[in-house]
Amino acid sequence: MNATPPPFVATTTRTPKSPLDLFIVFTLLAMQGFGGVLAVAQRELVDRRRWLTREEFVDAYSLAQLLPGPNVVNLSLMLGDRFFGWRGAMAAIGGMLLVPLVVVLVLAASYNGLSDYPAVAGALRGMGAVAAGLMLAMGLKMLGALRGNVMGPFLCALLGGASLALIAILRMPLAWVVPGLGAAGWGVARWCIFRRGRER
Repeated sequence: MNATPPPFVATTTRTPKSPLDLFIVFTLLAMQGFGGVLAVAQRELVDRRRWLTREEFVDAYSLAQLLPGPNVVNLSLMLGDRFFGWRGAMAAIGGMLLVPLVVVLVLAASYNGLSDYPAVAGALRGMGAVAAGLMLAMGLKMLGALRGNVMGPFLCALLGGASLALIAILRMPLAWVVPGLGAAGWGVARWCIFRRGRER
């Protein structure tokens, strides 16, 4: 009997050509991700490259968020491993970290001299607004992936609204919200699967 593949295994026909292809793509992702790479990663990996479907991206990102460390770095590690094993994992994570590390070191070294300029301060505030808009756009785009979720739209919206309220309004730390609501979501999903099995 064949084992069921993990939820983040890609079933699309397009795949990276080589570990170098992974390195280049994740380097480009990292260099576009001022204020957050997630929205850019979704557009590049799902819409342009088609290495993952939206559902697979949501599954992979959900798992990456539960693991310790930066979400997109975890995602790159999982996808690299999926396509080329440890070589792909090292190529993807190298692409995510190598060039951005050099850029951050250069910017950090020059920040003290530039931070007093109003144009620099305004540019940083502008990038923050753009990053927030990108995250919102990605969230709205990914809503379609929840259409076939076993919990249904109401329970998904309830969990999403609860996380928004806990983080944005009550200002609870992510270290509490993610495991707490993650465990609640897991329990509700298991109950929905069990109920659906009994109805059949």
